[in-house]
Amino acid sequence: MCGIVGAIAQRNITPVLIDGLKRLEYRGYDSAGIAVVDAEQALDLRRSVGRVASLEQICDGVEGHLGVAHTRWATHGRPAEHNAHPHTSSFQVAVVHNGIIENHHELREAQKQQGFVFSSETDTEVIVHQIDWHMQQGKNLLAAVQATVGELKGAYGLGVVSKQETDVLIAARSGSPLLVGLGENENFIASDMSALIPVAKKYMVLEDGDIARVTTDKVEIFDANGQAVQRDIRISTLSDDEIELGGYAHYMKKEIHEQTRAITETLEGRLGADSVLELPFGDEARDIFDAAKQIKIIACGTSFYAASVARYWFEEFGIRCDVEIASEYRYRKHVVDPGTLFVTISQSGETLDTMAALDMAKGLGYTNTLCICNVAESSLVRASDLTIFTHAGREIGVASTKAFTTQLVVLLMLAICLRRRRVGDGQTIDDMEREIVQELRSLPQQIENVLDLENDIIAMAKHFTHKHHALFLGRGAHFPIAMEGALKLKEISYIHAEAYAAGELKHGPLALIDEDMPVVAVAPNNELLEKLKSNLEEVRARGGKLFVFADQHSGLTSDEEAMVLEVAPVNNYIAPILYVVPLQLLSYHVALNKGTDIDKPRNLAKSVTVE
Repeated sequence: MCGIVGAIAQRNITPVLIDGLKRLEYRGYDSAGIAVVDAEQALDLRRSVGRVASLEQICDGVEGHLGVAHTRWATHGRPAEHNAHPHTSSFQVAVVHNGIIENHHELREAQKQQGFVFSSETDTEVIVHQIDWHMQQGKNLLAAVQATVGELKGAYGLGVVSKQETDVLIAARSGSPLLVGLGENENFIASDMSALIPVAKKYMVLEDGDIARVTTDKVEIFDANGQAVQRDIRISTLSDDEIELGGYAHYMKKEIHEQTRAITETLEGRLGADSVLELPFGDEARDIFDAAKQIKIIACGTSFYAASVARYWFEEFGIRCDVEIASEYRYRKHVVDPGTLFVTISQSGETLDTMAALDMAKGLGYTNTLCICNVAESSLVRASDLTIFTHAGREIGVASTKAFTTQLVVLLMLAICLRRRRVGDGQTIDDMEREIVQELRSLPQQIENVLDLENDIIAMAKHFTHKHHALFLGRGAHFPIAMEGALKLKEISYIHAEAYAAGELKHGPLALIDEDMPVVAVAPNNELLEKLKSNLEEVRARGGKLFVFADQHSGLTSDEEAMVLEVAPVNNYIAPILYVVPLQLLSYHVALNKGTDIDKPRNLAKSVTVE
């Protein structure tokens, strides 16, 4: 949920740390801080609530060659300066931490008995006191960190410095991503490679249990058993071009408009003349797909809604598909069906609940796993048998857009590959597959056509500016699309929005309908259209105002009670991917009218790496 940057160099690293924090702002945060070992070997600590720019203003004169910095989302303790990271112990040691320490209450009570005084309500402060205590017993910084992490229960990514060892930066990882960036006579740590774009192209990814001892010219890594290990050196392909706004006011709008390119990239090299290719799923894909009798998909948030759409596709093709929220899946009993392909979806590949669900699934006996991800070398990728990348490109806005649509494209391709085994020998291509493949090829242009509706959507958005609630309706595979639309609106505009399967209106939601309740519906021209029309009439009869995205041939038209925007006809399997785009634009323009922080909505983070 937070951002970590650390540096050790022969130059002043304060500008590097501040710049790194700015590059992590897209992850979301409520406070920020920095601790630098200065020329007098003292820890210079600066922290502030609010944006990194506020922290930067109080860092004039802060200089040193060793330090750590952090952006925080409150988990334990309210947003306040005293709860912001770094945390120190007697100004001897400074720690930044991502994650949650589950046994912090027990450690806190023991440390109080040892005489430590607490200045925050965070779980992180017990870490720095524990390291300090071990150093007081004669351990060096590395040994003190090794001893401390052995006493922690929970997840952590740590950056640690001490004024007693001014030539060492320590990093430790368990369940929270952390990497080491390699420079020339200077080295760095970060929770996200984007923080290090200007200073390091080479990097190493720490694995769970790793502790790194970093100096200006050397990186030593030790595993959970204290044994020295080597980690692969990788080359980052990230560039500043990927994080430039490029003339757009917000990353979210940029990323909505990038979906034509993103989906083109997703499809690149994965479609034959009239078929979906299996090799891009991995060398073992054919054997794993042959063995798959059913699918279980685990995801969180927007990715869960993508999985929920895909369930309709898989089961339409005769393939049983169960979809679960990762944070629910990992805390209940399970029946494992032989021949189940276990699929995880995560934009970042670091979503903690999804990772934990995958670990649990392996322990339960699931033998074949596939992850759908946007980030190479992420934890989920390394832990899965097969990986298919969405190739969405870097997504900076907290509210997911292009990651969602590219996930849908990949899921549809997966469904087609498995369908072959239900309708034939697994190799033969039939007319339905040919039709879907051609529709996938035309999808980028179809999305471009939907983006041309933006001016009409801007006019529609004005009706929501002063509303406090909204309902979204859909049927079939478009019910999860309605849920995704409601999520987008609540995420960035702070309007309370809920989605319902339209056929459920009579079972409760109709009680909410009045002239102050806008109702958004998606109405493709499919076998459920007439049913949906009846549901919309129920809204009309109760004075509700309708905002409908409808197929050109749906027969739905605008009038005093309804504003209808027409979408070109599209194949039923492709339609959910297309119809979510106007919902993204609607949410964006409502939030723009309300003046909210669109790219960094309150209380939310881009990558959820804590429970």
